[in-house]
Amino acid sequence: MSQVALKNPPEDGITNIEYHPIKTNLLVTSSWDKTIRLYDTNTCELKTKIDHDTPLLDTCFGHDYQAFSAGLNGSLHSIDLATGKKESIGRHVEGTRSVCWSATSPVALSHDRIYVYDIRNMDTPWKVRETTLRYMLKCVRVMPGGKGVACSSIEGRVSMDFFGEDKDQIYAFKLHRQKLGDTEVVYPVNSLSFHPTYGTFASGGSDGVVSVWDGVNRKRIRQFSKFAEEISNVAFNSDGSQLAIASSYTYDEGDRSHAPDSIYIRHLVEGDYKPKRMPGSSTTTKNDTL
Repeated sequence: MSQVALKNPPEDGITNIEYHPIKTNLLVTSSWDKTIRLYDTNTCELKTKIDHDTPLLDTCFGHDYQAFSAGLNGSLHSIDLATGKKESIGRHVEGTRSVCWSATSPVALSHDRIYVYDIRNMDTPWKVRETTLRYMLKCVRVMPGGKGVACSSIEGRVSMDFFGEDKDQIYAFKLHRQKLGDTEVVYPVNSLSFHPTYGTFASGGSDGVVSVWDGVNRKRIRQFSKFAEEISNVAFNSDGSQLAIASSYTYDEGDRSHAPDSIYIRHLVEGDYKPKRMPGSSTTTKNDTL
């Protein structure tokens, strides 16, 4: 297991990081510094930087070397990462907070409820569920295979909602908390990412901590050393061998001095993400119970 920092990281708040859906070493990033950046995570080198005229709130990959960007001014662009050419494909009145491309995957939206759509039929939600979280959501992720959805919030909690009708399949647990004397400090859980093979997930919080969890057995598998700043984003690559970690202040505490924005690539071993106790097994574990 090793961890390295990417060269030439974004120069302002990092709003998203995402691996290519097939190429395991390509990572795209968006930032308040008005750039989309493409990195080779095997060499840690910056391959491409595409400037915009507005802070960028999100990015995602499309086909091959295509990416999309979402801007604070409401802009939406398609980007050819091979040539650097940028094309406007739409504009909203308000800032465009999130962009996601998929030809087949379900879409999950949220307010105080979670609306799950099959993108082949956007007229009617496939599922509507009330979230068990009481405060503002920070991240919503569909589980591998479309089995359910996980949500995180500013209250230091994550909910797991499987799409079966069994209500026991909906539960929440606490994480990213710290005891200071008699006081429990609660940190926002800013980002979630599922491992593509095992369905375990990584969480990144404003406490500067990244942990990997077995959501089915409700146990923590691994907690990595604390980073210098809040964790704004985490992302597994497509074969689960790497975990990208964005250490970037999210302005939870307003304007204050903070560590430089950085992106780290952690090269993983099986013990970092594989559940210690699979469903139906009698093997016990000493990992933290959720």
